[in-house]
Amino acid sequence: MSRTDHRGTSPTRLKSPAAARNREPILAVLEEVLPARARVLELASGSGEHGLHFASAMPGWQWQPSDVDAHSLASIEAWRETSGPGNLMAPIRLDATGAWPDETYDAIVAINLVHISPWEVIEALVARAGERLSVGGALYLYGPYRREGRHTAPSNAAFDEDLRRRDARWGIRDLETVVEVARPHGLACETVVEMPANNLSVVLRRR
Repeated sequence: MSRTDHRGTSPTRLKSPAAARNREPILAVLEEVLPARARVLELASGSGEHGLHFASAMPGWQWQPSDVDAHSLASIEAWRETSGPGNLMAPIRLDATGAWPDETYDAIVAINLVHISPWEVIEALVARAGERLSVGGALYLYGPYRREGRHTAPSNAAFDEDLRRRDARWGIRDLETVVEVARPHGLACETVVEMPANNLSVVLRRR
């Protein structure tokens, strides 16, 4: 599934209506949970608009975008070349289930990834976060979740059905299950913030 509207401002620079809607609420949470200076790895960066916005707003964040999709990587680089600040790094191809950069990060950010991925991606994400995050570093997950086995809104239930029709390996996850699978990797749930459109910001901190 594409999360990006490919009718961008150019054949390369893609635009995501969802990113335009949620970037400010997400930034507000990130500003609360991350230090003013931080090395951040973003997975599934999509169009690249989130990274562009966050790096522009917070010059002390060294923002490393990544994706597996060639069109997304081209879009990220196009936005960076056109209007990216110096703290926005060149995008890298990164599959959560494959090899990761041999780097340490203060934060790992995954926006709208958990529900649009096979479960093994989530398992690999929390495992690698446990290895690559500095002590006290944060894994930030944004998207819809079930809580205590129930959807938080009828629209989320319908969205979940649609996701599973598209790919049986996708779907809205139980928040408690995600938190539990992260625990053996030294990640503890620090905070859950309710966001617009029945989404959640989930912050897991490396102990």
